[in-house]
Amino acid sequence: MMRIAAATACLLAVATAAPAAPVFKPLSVELPPDAAAFPDGPNVAVVNRNCLACHSADMVLDQPLLPRATWAAEVTKMRNVYKAPITDADAALIVEYLAATHAPS
Repeated sequence: MMRIAAATACLLAVATAAPAAPVFKPLSVELPPDAAAFPDGPNVAVVNRNCLACHSADMVLDQPLLPRATWAAEVTKMRNVYKAPITDADAALIVEYLAATHAPS
């Protein structure tokens, strides 16, 4: 009877013991430099200041040429859906830039 009690106590201790916490090690990732830049155009500094916080220039420049209305909708989506901190004034300047540099002729 003593053996059963001891065995039960051991099993109970093992079963109720908290699992060991995972051990996380620091990891460093070095990304390659992004050589792409927004081409010169009206308000390029505003585009760099606002858009590069979340996007590479390549990501934007790889999009198809879009008309002004579509770029306006995209900038509005970035502000309203993704909460990009872009002011009304900057949003208008960004749309102007994209319409001038990345829209169909």
